Amino acid sequence: MNSPQSVHAWDEPPGIAPRGTLVLLPGRGEHGGVYERFGRRIAADGYRVRALGDAALDPDAVLDEAAKLLRDETLPGPRVLVGADTGALYAAQLAAHGTPGLDALILAGLPAAPHATATARDWEDELDQRTACPTHRGKLSSDAALRRGALADTPPAELPALDGIFLPVLALHGADDTVSPLPDARRAYGALPGVELVSLAGTRHDALNDLTHRTAAATVVLFLERLRLSPDRGRHALAPIATREDLA
Repeated sequence: MNSPQSVHAWDEPPGIAPRGTLVLLPGRGEHGGVYERFGRRIAADGYRVRALGDAALDPDAVLDEAAKLLRDETLPGPRVLVGADTGALYAAQLAAHGTPGLDALILAGLPAAPHATATARDWEDELDQRTACPTHRGKLSSDAALRRGALADTPPAELPALDGIFLPVLALHGADDTVSPLPDARRAYGALPGVELVSLAGTRHDALNDLTHRTAAATVVLFLERLRLSPDRGRHALAPIATREDLA
C-alpha cells in the first residue's frame, strides 16, 4: 500500500544533463505511481519527476514534503509544481502562499467549483468519467492502492485566490471533462492573468493520463523549455522557443 508520504521518482537517462524538476501532487484516491507513464515520458526529456501521495489523506505531511522538495538545492531548477484534480487545488495553495523554490505551476483537471465531483454509480462509471484511454483504465482497475469511489468525494481544499499567484502557470483541461466541466475551469482561470489554458479535445478528467497523454506531455515539455529560457520567471516572462514564419 502506498502511504500519503511515499515518493515515486523518475530521473533523466544516464548521460543526459538534468534540465529541471517537477513535483507532482495527484488527485482524489490516487498515488504517485498512477503517473508512471507521465513521469517516465517527462524524465526522458531530461526533467526529474517526484510524485507524492494523495494530499487529501494527510495534507500537512504531503504539502510539507512538497515544500521540502521545492527547497532542495540538490534537485535541478527550474522547480515546477504539478497538480492533478484536487492536487491542483493544493498546488495552487502552495503557490499562493509563496512557497520558496517554486518557479512555475502546472494544473491539470482543476476542480473549478465545489460541486466538481463524479456522479458515478459504480467503478465502470467512474472509469468512464476519468479516462477513455484503455491502457490507463487497465492500470487503474488493477491498482489495489487506488481508492475507488474517491472521485465522488467533495474536494477537500478550496480554490485559493488565483490572482495572488505571480508565477507562470500552465493549465491543462479536458474538453470532455464531466467532473469539472471546461466552462467552469475557464471562469476560474479568468482570475489569473497570463495563465496558458490548453483544452485537450477528446479528453476527460484525467488530463495527464487520457488518450491525449502524449499531447499533454509534449505541451508540458514545451512550457518547461520556455521556462528554462526565461531570465525572469515572473507571470508574463515565458520566452518563445520558436517563431512561425509564413514564407508564401
